[in-house]
Amino acid sequence: MQSVNHSQQPLVSVVIATFNMGQYLPEAIDSVLAQAWKNLEIIVVDDGSSDNTAEVMGRFDQDPRVRYIQTENRGQPKAKNLGLQEAAGDFIAFCDADDLWHPEKLRMQMPLFEQEGVGVVYSEVSYIDQHGVKVAKPQPYIRHSGQVTRHLVIKNFVPFGTAVIRRACIEKNGAFDEALPMGIDWDLWLRYSVDWQFRYLPEKTYIYRIWPGQMSKNYRGRYDNAFRILNKFLGQYPNSLPDDLIARAWADMYVSRGMAIAGAEKTFAEPLRDILTGLRKDSTYWPAWRSLAKLMLRRV
Repeated sequence: MQSVNHSQQPLVSVVIATFNMGQYLPEAIDSVLAQAWKNLEIIVVDDGSSDNTAEVMGRFDQDPRVRYIQTENRGQPKAKNLGLQEAAGDFIAFCDADDLWHPEKLRMQMPLFEQEGVGVVYSEVSYIDQHGVKVAKPQPYIRHSGQVTRHLVIKNFVPFGTAVIRRACIEKNGAFDEALPMGIDWDLWLRYSVDWQFRYLPEKTYIYRIWPGQMSKNYRGRYDNAFRILNKFLGQYPNSLPDDLIARAWADMYVSRGMAIAGAEKTFAEPLRDILTGLRKDSTYWPAWRSLAKLMLRRV
């Protein structure tokens, strides 16, 4: 993108919801402030931290681009929604308090909004460890652009922190569902995908930190919420997908849960029930047959 006058750039509001991330938060903020795209603001919502977050935020007191809001601990969805309510920009972006932005992130992603109907622009991710050392990880899902509901209902392929969204998406399709403890991004993307185009930028603009203190992988809780989110979406938008695709979505849900349980718990009966349920939903779904073979051969 060619050099743009600061005053001509749309304002981008960056929401950082944080809880006890004082050790990493300043680095996350610095990475956003280092953007080549200069017309931005940062709203840091402190969700009841008990560490040194308030102390480290003191270094940003004199920067008018950074606002610091302290609340009692109410959970991630409410913290993020408070940030959305305080945001002044026509575009909203996110950065988790332990992650980082590439300095060219907004300058690379914002031009894609010039295409009509685009509500969400997202990108690829790179990874670092707790010391900031690069970590190699394969891309887990195929990414998609355009009308993505039919793909998104099968897999959440949008890395949350990479996304920039139009404020109009929130106004038309709502903010985060505060009743959901997990999976709030998939719920959001599903709703937005009904009325908005998504655009994928293959460049790595977001740096995800993998470290030992992260939330444990609660795979059962994650799938409990995923079932809830899919039910909710299909109830809200009953005509958004054909029956065969809905069947495939449920098939993938059951099979994915079964394989997650098999891999984590090394059990057989419960994963088998899930995979067979998936096949009853859609007998032509080849990943289900592949998963069944892996389970039977004990290669999970």
